[in-house]
Amino acid sequence: MKKQLIAVSALAVVAVQFAWVETSMSHGDVQPQAVDTEGLEPLPEEIAMENPYRLAGGEQYELAKTIGASAYNSNCARCHGLEAISGGIAPDLRMLEDGEFGDEWYMERVRKGYSQNGAYKMPPFESILSQEAMWAIRSYTENQPRPE
Repeated sequence: MKKQLIAVSALAVVAVQFAWVETSMSHGDVQPQAVDTEGLEPLPEEIAMENPYRLAGGEQYELAKTIGASAYNSNCARCHGLEAISGGIAPDLRMLEDGEFGDEWYMERVRKGYSQNGAYKMPPFESILSQEAMWAIRSYTENQPRPE
């Protein structure tokens, strides 16, 4: 009886540890956060295929990077890592291709999300974040130092 009790207790400890790891390491049901893009030039309805804030440069690009840092930390860091340094759960956004090709891939993925075998690995943000917020996040991530 004592051996059975020990075995059940050990099994319970393992189950609790597994449940904690499973919930703390998974994407979970997290509510996306709104992004205040005040000060950024409003963009046309048509989705840009290249980062308009990078193209504008100057104060707009600097503001986009600042807003993007906050937006990234609120909406992306839990999967893509703090300071855009991936821990392996999701792609390292610092490694996206520069310029128009990388911008197009980024915008398509952020807008439409990504699913595999019927499960979303990344939720679609098209109806959640404005185009300005999406490009602000891209402005932030493309300015994070790449690994050597």
